[in-house]
Amino acid sequence: MGLWHLGVVTAACAAAGGHRVYAYDEEASVVHGLQHGELPVAEPGLAELVRAGVASGSLSFHEDLRAALTSAEVLWVTYDTPVDEHDRADAAWVEQRICGCFSSLGTQTLVVISSQLPVGTTRRLAAACAAERTEAGIKFAYVPENIRLGCAIEEFMHPERVVAGVGGEATRAQVRALFAPFTERLVWMSWESAEMTKHALNAFLATSVAFTNEVARICEAVGADAREVEQGLRSDGRIGPRAYVRPGAAFAGGTLARDVVFLQEISARYGLAAPLMQSVMVSNELHRRWAAECLARCVQPLVGARIAVWGLTYKPGTSTLRRSAAVELCRWLQDQGALVQVHDPIVRTLPDELRNGVQLCESALDAVRGADALVICTEWPEYREIEPSVVLAALATPRVIDANGFLDATLGAAPGVVYYRVGFRRSA
Repeated sequence: MGLWHLGVVTAACAAAGGHRVYAYDEEASVVHGLQHGELPVAEPGLAELVRAGVASGSLSFHEDLRAALTSAEVLWVTYDTPVDEHDRADAAWVEQRICGCFSSLGTQTLVVISSQLPVGTTRRLAAACAAERTEAGIKFAYVPENIRLGCAIEEFMHPERVVAGVGGEATRAQVRALFAPFTERLVWMSWESAEMTKHALNAFLATSVAFTNEVARICEAVGADAREVEQGLRSDGRIGPRAYVRPGAAFAGGTLARDVVFLQEISARYGLAAPLMQSVMVSNELHRRWAAECLARCVQPLVGARIAVWGLTYKPGTSTLRRSAAVELCRWLQDQGALVQVHDPIVRTLPDELRNGVQLCESALDAVRGADALVICTEWPEYREIEPSVVLAALATPRVIDANGFLDATLGAAPGVVYYRVGFRRSA
């Protein structure tokens, strides 16, 4: 139930694992598109997996949920919990849809919730269901999603482990059978602990990102290279090689921020001081301005300046523009009176807020022609294939702003370029 990134990945992978999947969304356009092989979001390998599931008969897409609920052994809730521009989640939107299913559920259905919801939600839903369906043995589990854009199928099919919050021993067998095609590494805990694990994990990653970027900005001021500092951190066993200590852009997209805000709201509700949670969002918000601050310093005046932007989507490998830092930067450049030339290999139409003063270009080279600076926003692999000398020849000024250092070894190393990445600046 719920067919955006998480839902389509879950449906396709579950079908590939041998389950029979009835995939539902109330948005007719989304369902119609999926029925004709058109995905609402891009994800490497997902279109092929969906087609294989449909062809085998193990996967189908529908607008009518109630017809399937009475015979369903599992109702898997995979809505992407909506967030506003301040990263506040509308959990009630998801809860209302779950509650609307209670009357149609079979008497032994397992309800698995993977949507990001605040701690305490699963117990509240289970109690509401028990009050409405006193004759049923409906069970609930909270299994937080653990997939990332761009590598979601691999992470779903071969997870490190699956956190499973259950209300008792009777639920474990059903959850175990659900995940049997993918892993036996299930970490059992209570509903509240599983919900809190999701909050804590994303908040920890968000804190790591904010901390690293604060250190990187100090590196810029004192002449240190934040990438070298990163090597020092990763080589320490207490931090490790997979830690989120790479300097770069602020976190965006809502996923990490949603859980930080959940923890802020929960701590406030219980009268608990949580200054660290508050400061993570403040730090990240300040760092979101890094590219804009670079442009304001090195391109003067911005009014009438021509700025090239490579990449609009939230991440490579996906088509989502939700809370994209690139879209926010383009909007800011519009306000400054700059002329913006953008390219993204997967975006065919600009969002409404970028229709004035922003030109969507056919190619990456078209975007840089005559530009006073190039900003790298999304790390599409094809940008690495473009010859640096061709890019620099097309730019009016050889100036590149690349927060994550994606083109550090290519365009950033080219003679004559002024190159900025978070934590380092290379002069011409």
